[in-house]
Amino acid sequence: MSEPKKVIIVPCSGIGKSFGTVSRIAAYQVTEDDRLDSTQLIPLSLLVLGDEEALAALADNPAITIDGCQLACATKMVRESGGKVAKELAVLETFRRHRDLKPQGIAELNERGQKLAAVLAEEVDTAVDAMNQEGTENA
Repeated sequence: MSEPKKVIIVPCSGIGKSFGTVSRIAAYQVTEDDRLDSTQLIPLSLLVLGDEEALAALADNPAITIDGCQLACATKMVRESGGKVAKELAVLETFRRHRDLKPQGIAELNERGQKLAAVLAEEVDTAVDAMNQEGTENA
């Protein structure tokens, strides 16, 4: 019996940028709390370094990318690494829908930034649930 597929979550690595921090906090919430059993976090840095385990996980599972800016590094790197991006999310798009949640800070986000990360995590959770639902229907 094969191991069930996990949804790979690849957040932005925008160190020094509030939106990058929001993407990582949202990814941690999804992979460590909300959808612990059905997701796996792969840091962008492991893909850049060509980590064999990260690349193998990416080859075998669908990915959700969370980009912090318009450069879309997470999405580009997943594709360049041979992964399938099942869903692209952007912190900026979530912020545009929730302009009252302007993130500030980098190492420590302000309360609004924390709330924006929670909203983004809910969007990721919804995408994971939809992908898992599709997977069970196709099984």
